[in-house]
Amino acid sequence: MKKSLKLFLVTTLSAVIANSAISATEVQTLQPQLDYQQLLTQRQVVDELLEQAVKIQNSPARVSNAGFTAKLPSNMERIADLLLQAYELEPYRVDFLFGAANSNIYNGNVDKAIELYEKVLTVAPEDVKAHIYLTAWNRFKGNQEKYTSYANKLKQLAPEKYALLEKVFKTIDKVASAPITDHLKEKLPDNSAIITLGYALELDGSMNKILVERLEKTLEIANQNPHALIIVTGGVPKNNQTEGKLMKQWLIEKGVNANRIYADDYARSTVENALFSRYALAKHNIKQAVLISSGSHVRRGQALFEIALWESGPQQLTMTTVASLDKPLEELQNISTKDLLGIYRDSLKVMGLPMFNSGPLQD
Repeated sequence: MKKSLKLFLVTTLSAVIANSAISATEVQTLQPQLDYQQLLTQRQVVDELLEQAVKIQNSPARVSNAGFTAKLPSNMERIADLLLQAYELEPYRVDFLFGAANSNIYNGNVDKAIELYEKVLTVAPEDVKAHIYLTAWNRFKGNQEKYTSYANKLKQLAPEKYALLEKVFKTIDKVASAPITDHLKEKLPDNSAIITLGYALELDGSMNKILVERLEKTLEIANQNPHALIIVTGGVPKNNQTEGKLMKQWLIEKGVNANRIYADDYARSTVENALFSRYALAKHNIKQAVLISSGSHVRRGQALFEIALWESGPQQLTMTTVASLDKPLEELQNISTKDLLGIYRDSLKVMGLPMFNSGPLQD
């Protein structure tokens, strides 16, 4: 009897050990793929990579034209590379993948970005943000089959996000096909506003020729519509000056009543132009607005303001654009791929999807 009991216990214990071994092999956590040095901890290496990325992000090196002011492409390539190195050490940190993908979007490398968004799904197959990006960028590229597949999955995962994204697409399509004009066809009605978007100042704090041309167009429209509120927006400081401050000052010197002008001194991008200025439109219950910027930029500005206003109102506001011509009017009628990419990219930002979201590396 004792012998049988002993044999039973030994057999049972062996089975438990065997089952434990099987269970241990069933679940395996992802491990770092890089062999970092023993002198540093893994956390130190990741933090150092992020610090390098932040330094590059804060670098003043920029590339500018009338419709686009951004970091140098080489800077964004370096940031993407650093984030991918960090991801190899922390393979659950898909925020690194998102940041690297968005850096590639910034540089126009949409195919590489799509590849990285898809890599997110190998970690989190039902990630809503990844499906939003994959839906949007496959649509931009004209990858109809993939667009439909990701859109259907997004609709299943987050129907409200899907509906919002489809609304964004309709806005983009409308704006992208809208004709460009350099004059206002008729006077603005009551409860109207003129919105003028800023442009990067020179290093000495003076206004660039492109910005002055936008202001000259603003003055023309303001004199035609003396009852309209004027919003000037731009807040990247140079030599203790901001676009908003100088734009307001220029208009006042040309005879415009200072009480008509609201100057936003904080916006650092077209996205922030829309997000920060929309509350002036809401406060004054504006019903119609005309947006003024360079011809290759007005479509993006219009799309972002319209999307931003869905949240803040005024809900019934009608927006049109008047261009300060940076290219021949005929050439501006067909939107370029680069300009369309900018509309897609920044529309997603206004929806609440940041370019970077990795600790110190923030939008």
